[in-house]
Amino acid sequence: MPTELIRIPAPAGTAEAVVARPSAGNGPFPGVILYMDAFGIRPRIEEMAQRVADWGYVVLAPNVFYRDGTVEELAPHVDMTTPEGRAEAGKAAFPRVGTLTADKALADIDVWVAALEGLDGVAPGPIGTTGYCMGARLAVRTANAHPEVAACGGFHGGGLATDAEDSPHLGLSNARARFVFGHADQDRSMDSEAVARLGEALAEAGLTASNVIYPGAAHGYSMADTASYHEEAAERHFRELRGLLDATLKA
Repeated sequence: MPTELIRIPAPAGTAEAVVARPSAGNGPFPGVILYMDAFGIRPRIEEMAQRVADWGYVVLAPNVFYRDGTVEELAPHVDMTTPEGRAEAGKAAFPRVGTLTADKALADIDVWVAALEGLDGVAPGPIGTTGYCMGARLAVRTANAHPEVAACGGFHGGGLATDAEDSPHLGLSNARARFVFGHADQDRSMDSEAVARLGEALAEAGLTASNVIYPGAAHGYSMADTASYHEEAAERHFRELRGLLDATLKA
C-alpha cells in the first residue's frame, strides 16, 4: 500500500504529512509518529514509515519544517550518498534545525498527536513515536508532553541532554513511555557524556529504557540515501524499534 500525503492545519500554516498504513490485516491499528531527520520528507523517510506500518501500525510522518516550505520544496535534490553531496544538502537543511525552537515544536507536537489520533483506522489508546537526528528530540518532547505516548525511540539523535534550560532530558519526569535510544558512535552532537547524562535522567525518572551507543555507526546511520548509512546499525535499530512498539502498543 503506497503512502499518502495529507495536509494538516498547524499553528503557523498548513503542514503536510506522510501517512503509511499496513499492507495487510484488519484494523484498527496503534498509531505511531515518525519524526524525520534534518533532510526532510523524501523517499527514504517514506520507506521507513511504510516498514514500520507493515509491522501493524498507522504511521504519521509530519513535515516539521513546514514553516520553511512544502515537502517538495525542501526535499534534497543532490546525491547524498557521497560525503560531498551530503554536505551540500546540509547547507540548506542544517540551518533549519536551529529555527525549530522548543516553543514552536511543542505547539506543533500537539497538532501531530491530534492528527494521528484522528486518522481513520487508528486504535484508541496508547501511541508510539520515533525520531532520527533532530527528530529524536521531537520524539522525546512528544513523550514528555503527552502521557498517552507509551513507546519512544530515538536514533542517532543530537542534543538530547544539554545544558540548555529546555533540553529534552529535563522533561523526562513527565513521561510515561518506555524508551529505546540507539546513539551514533563518536557523535559530536551526542557525545558519551551526554549519553550518560541522558541515562541518569531516565533512571531518576524511573523510566524503563535502553540507552546505548551503536559501535562504528556514524550520525545518520539509518539513512540509506546518505553517506552516513551503516546497514548493520540501521537493521539493529529496526529490530529494537519493533520490539519496543510491539511490547508497549500490542501487549
